[in-house]
Amino acid sequence: MKLLTVSALLCAVMALTTAASLKDGTALNETETLSSADPRGVNKFASCTTGWTEFNGKCYIYEPKSMTYAEAQKNCQSKGANLASVHSDAEYKHLQNVVYQATYTNGHAWIGGSDSLQEGLWYWSDGTTFEYKKWCPGEPDNGGGNQDCAYMNYGSNGCFDWDDGGCATEMPSICVKRTPEL
Repeated sequence: MKLLTVSALLCAVMALTTAASLKDGTALNETETLSSADPRGVNKFASCTTGWTEFNGKCYIYEPKSMTYAEAQKNCQSKGANLASVHSDAEYKHLQNVVYQATYTNGHAWIGGSDSLQEGLWYWSDGTTFEYKKWCPGEPDNGGGNQDCAYMNYGSNGCFDWDDGGCATEMPSICVKRTPEL
């Protein structure tokens, strides 16, 4: 009986500590946000499935098979995902880490940006707003008049940010989907 009482008290203290910390946001780790927790402080998202990594309520996976942009997008969609959209430096660093952890290099990978509908008007394949940009200097340049798809880790002149490339070029890709809700 004494053990049960101590266990109950310990659980109560932990719950109160977590609730108090969540109230000011301090108990959330750097990959969580207050939007990923419901008002009671309970995470409403399940974890990502095997092979996917979680960041800010999204799951990411590196696809090593070289494909065209359209093939890569279709492959992501077959997984309930899209080619990755990028909305912050922290998210881009996470994508670079996903590639590096899979390949031990800073290799090229398709992301979901394209201006194939209208030159210079970039959009994300998942429909989110294309506000954050991480182009290498002088990019996007539509070299040769047919570079309409974005890829990461360009690698020119020490820049490992984005470049526009020919959509028929084959390279690996990164898919993203929302973290499943509980």
